[in-house]
Amino acid sequence: MNTCLSHGHIYLSHGHIYLSHIYLSHGHIYLSHGHICLMLIFHGRSCARVHTGEKSHHCFDCGKSYLRLKSLKVHLRIHTGEKPYSCDQCGKSFTTSSYLIIHQRTHTGEKPYSCTQCGKSFTQSSNLLSHQRTHTGEKSFSCNQCVKCFITSSELTVHQRTHTGEKPYCCDQCGKTYISSCHLTRHQRVHTGEKPFHCSDCGKRFSSSQNMKKHQKTHTGEKPYSCNQCGKSFTRPDSLKLHQRTHTGEKPYSCNQCGNSFSTSRVLTKHQRTHTGEKPYSCTQCGKSFSTSSYLTIHQRTHTGEKQYSCSQCGIRFAWLTSLVSHQRTHTGEKPPSCDQCGKRYSDKRSLIKHQKIHEGVV
Repeated sequence: MNTCLSHGHIYLSHGHIYLSHIYLSHGHIYLSHGHICLMLIFHGRSCARVHTGEKSHHCFDCGKSYLRLKSLKVHLRIHTGEKPYSCDQCGKSFTTSSYLIIHQRTHTGEKPYSCTQCGKSFTQSSNLLSHQRTHTGEKSFSCNQCVKCFITSSELTVHQRTHTGEKPYCCDQCGKTYISSCHLTRHQRVHTGEKPFHCSDCGKRFSSSQNMKKHQKTHTGEKPYSCNQCGKSFTRPDSLKLHQRTHTGEKPYSCNQCGNSFSTSRVLTKHQRTHTGEKPYSCTQCGKSFSTSSYLTIHQRTHTGEKQYSCSQCGIRFAWLTSLVSHQRTHTGEKPPSCDQCGKRYSDKRSLIKHQKIHEGVV
């Protein structure tokens, strides 16, 4: 019940009617700090919560609170999995109509948000805002554990999971977990074989934009990162860092099963599959599985008949580089590498090294 002390009018319900009376009769509505909020006339208590910060609508699943019931209802779809808004072009579903509108721009190519400094366009305003920080250098989101700074709050959230070990995104095919949805999406292409990114110069396709950009530098020849010890140049700073370990001998990644050390985490991951027997890369045509994507690519040539390696002397083509190297010895007269203990010869150095471990007692 609301009462106007000046006029004695009583309002049993509908706070907005009471507030309308106060404004029309007395010309103002004051909040506790002395400022006038005219929106209170029309929205009453829901508007007042904006000023007080009161979040009276709670999620019973995760405890998150919201100012408005509408916001809570949208949030609850995260838990229920409900996605009522569908794209009429590809069938993909979304939790809100705004997410659907943003997605539809991937079909129309519409990018309504443009950077005033470089002209680059974006599908949503948040992406433009993040991009603009690349010009200003602003990194306003900092990690309280390692003091690393980030351009966006979402980048910070993903980074913090490297400290907590949290991996909330799980692959429904193999059970592998990841710190972000984009990492999961990239992984799932291992199972689907999808390669949505293609090089505009040669048409080669890639599962990630990062790999495509790395590849495109092979066309431009751009290698801005040089080793100060041997002068070798690289397209990316991380490639230079990995190379420098060949000089320092640093192998920071160790196998917890056999103790072998490796210069990169990627090589360690591949090695660990020799212990686990994991073969996550499957051929979509015959179902055969492989421990690395490169082995799968080589295998797929048995189906396509592709022979990308050609002999510069006679023009014969081969599906595998090792086959080309072996063939070239028929021209050069070079003998394949041999074991210095038993004299056995192998077509490639890798096979020889594997064999030599028998003598060392490693295998």
